[in-house]
Amino acid sequence: MSVTGIRKVLAAVLVGLALTLFSAAPAAAQADKLKLTVAGDGAEGVTIQAVYTDGRRLDRVVRLVLTATGPDGQKVGPVQLEPQPEGQGFYSSGPVLSTGTWKVTVNSPAPLKSEATATVQARAAQSPPAPAPVAATRTTDGERGAGAGWWPFAAAGLVLVAAAMGVAMLFGRRRTGTQND
Repeated sequence: MSVTGIRKVLAAVLVGLALTLFSAAPAAAQADKLKLTVAGDGAEGVTIQAVYTDGRRLDRVVRLVLTATGPDGQKVGPVQLEPQPEGQGFYSSGPVLSTGTWKVTVNSPAPLKSEATATVQARAAQSPPAPAPVAATRTTDGERGAGAGWWPFAAAGLVLVAAAMGVAMLFGRRRTGTQND
């Protein structure tokens, strides 16, 4: 192979390598960004779902920082958020807001730099309603409660089994007695 042929092969390899690197670079840059979804938790807190911009689940811990501006210019933050056990990439602030409408901003630092802002309606925490009392009543009009009438059937079944065994024993003796005669 001549020097010119080696140069052509080397040039083709370098062009192929360059194309591979340039086509992978936007994908790598895209994977280094986060999509943050900010929402209220139904009470006085905020929930954040963090995923990569290409839709993959977050595979590492990211330190998110929350700041909020509320009614009458109230400010909260910066509050550093910790990941929660509810799921990968799930963060929660806990009760940090007072009742009202808040503008919440969440930032993630480099290398996964990202920012999201949402309007959140904070409400006072609600406790679940108390369960309605269940009255235990006894029937007094001669009716039987559920499950109270099973024993007569069991007794009848036992009597039938005993009778069947008695009949089997009686016929068994007759056969044995007739064969010996």
